[in-house]
Amino acid sequence: MRDVTGRLMLLDTASLYFRAYFGVPETVKAPDGTPVNAVRGLLEFIDRLVKDHRPDSLVACMDADWRPQWRVDLIPSYKAHRVAEEQPSGPDTEEVPDTLSPQVPIIESVLDALGIARVGVAAYEADDVIGTFTARATGPVDIVTGDRDLYQLVDDARGVRVLYPLKGVGSLQLTDESTLREKYGVDGRGYAALATLRGDPSDGLPGVPGIGEKTAAKLLAEFGDLAGIIAAIDDPKAKLTPSQRKRLDESRPYLAVAPKVVKVADDVPLPDVDPALPHTPRDPAAVAELGTRWGLGGSLHRLLTTLDA
Repeated sequence: MRDVTGRLMLLDTASLYFRAYFGVPETVKAPDGTPVNAVRGLLEFIDRLVKDHRPDSLVACMDADWRPQWRVDLIPSYKAHRVAEEQPSGPDTEEVPDTLSPQVPIIESVLDALGIARVGVAAYEADDVIGTFTARATGPVDIVTGDRDLYQLVDDARGVRVLYPLKGVGSLQLTDESTLREKYGVDGRGYAALATLRGDPSDGLPGVPGIGEKTAAKLLAEFGDLAGIIAAIDDPKAKLTPSQRKRLDESRPYLAVAPKVVKVADDVPLPDVDPALPHTPRDPAAVAELGTRWGLGGSLHRLLTTLDA
């Protein structure tokens, strides 16, 4: 990966095009009748993000594997409820709306023609690509995602924050450590431990029964981290209720493996890409052809104008 200087913006691309898909009417179609609501919505998102936050570099991070086998081996229920079809080799097929799947290759083609860096790495999720870019960045980082898992990367000292869309991308929650402490009682580093204890039904993570977000935050405040909480199980003087002690004790097998599943990887083998925000399209002819073929009109034109500025 080339050195990144200045402000780096990392897009959790699938999270954003899912939001675009559900936020833009499906009546937005190409001349041949193909729905392009997710494509146009994502282009509008990127246009607004570049206008409002002026990143020097931008990477669209992709899910090359939305449910990596190494995570499933540790917790078999991980995202299991979202599997549409199991594949004998390669990633399982994720349950995605019928009219969204055909739009993903269009999104990829448009990003490539524009020259916006697009990175996915086999056996890793977009979260892990984001985690690795963040770990290697030398300047401030803005992570744009609708996935709270990435709150674990928030780090005021390094200028890492999460821009969490509340409604479209016109209304973003700028998530820093004070936001996390106010809302969850933890900092960025503590968020992964809180998520492990609380669990996450949307990802098939069971958590520790009976321990919700507030109790998890109290336990972390009392004992410091997961290791401290686990040590407290065997300490009769530790301030745990009998039911908490019992449930944590019974959850030891889960607590032994869950942190690795929840933690965003920061050592992904990234390809050599140029993350610099393009001011002119890499392939102007392809941009023009894609714009006409898919009826991307004003959404594409506005983004081109913003990049040129």
